[in-house]
Amino acid sequence: MISHKMIEFFLLPPLNCLIVGVVGFLLLKRRPRLGRWLLGGAFTVLWLLSLHGVSGTLMGLLERNAHTPVEQMKGAQAIVVLGSGIYYGTPDFGGDTVSSNSLERVRLAAHLHRCTGLPLLVTGGPGRAGGENSVAKFMKQTLETEFSVPVRWSEEHARNTLQNATLSMQLLAPNGVRTIVLVTHATHMARSKRIFERAGFQVLPAGTAFRGGTRHTWRSFLPSLASLYSSSTFMHEAIGMIWYDAQSVPQPPSAPALTPVIKP
Repeated sequence: MISHKMIEFFLLPPLNCLIVGVVGFLLLKRRPRLGRWLLGGAFTVLWLLSLHGVSGTLMGLLERNAHTPVEQMKGAQAIVVLGSGIYYGTPDFGGDTVSSNSLERVRLAAHLHRCTGLPLLVTGGPGRAGGENSVAKFMKQTLETEFSVPVRWSEEHARNTLQNATLSMQLLAPNGVRTIVLVTHATHMARSKRIFERAGFQVLPAGTAFRGGTRHTWRSFLPSLASLYSSSTFMHEAIGMIWYDAQSVPQPPSAPALTPVIKP
């Protein structure tokens, strides 16, 4: 059975452009005009997506409204941190630990906890199929041992953002928590916020690792792998929004009232 991950793989650059280019090349003898159009179009799109000026603009669109100032978090009741992978078999730490992406999110969550006093929930299932340890386990470990920040809830089963939202609601609703500060990468925030709101949360976005915006120089018109990766991230998020919008989200359970907790 073809999964949505496999379909997405063929839709993302550079493979999507390469497929169009190969089709164009194969059509050069039988349909030369169409073949040239496909070859030229594939090359042009791949070149544009590899430019910093283009990728920076796309990142800026994704990261728009991904930040909430701390002083505007007074109505929040908890901080929810989304996991983003495990760093396996690291020799420097003597075993598995959080990935660099998860660490960036954990660092911001620790900062926000110190600013607001809000309790933390970490969410993230096994880092790979059949894995014994969850992303949430290592996030909790990092927060408590390296940042000296307590974690009140740990959700260790979610394998995607939709499950992050629904399983977090199952943990938080009985405690009356509906308004949350959501911590994830800024490029992931638009999709995550939409999914968590569909699950029944009121979301205050707290994005990290902003990559959008660009200052145009002569280098903005030179292709680079980093820019192509950023453009691919934009398309990944766009496809993800379309896919998640087609999924059904369980109705959130009723919850008692809970007084927001925040430092003055």
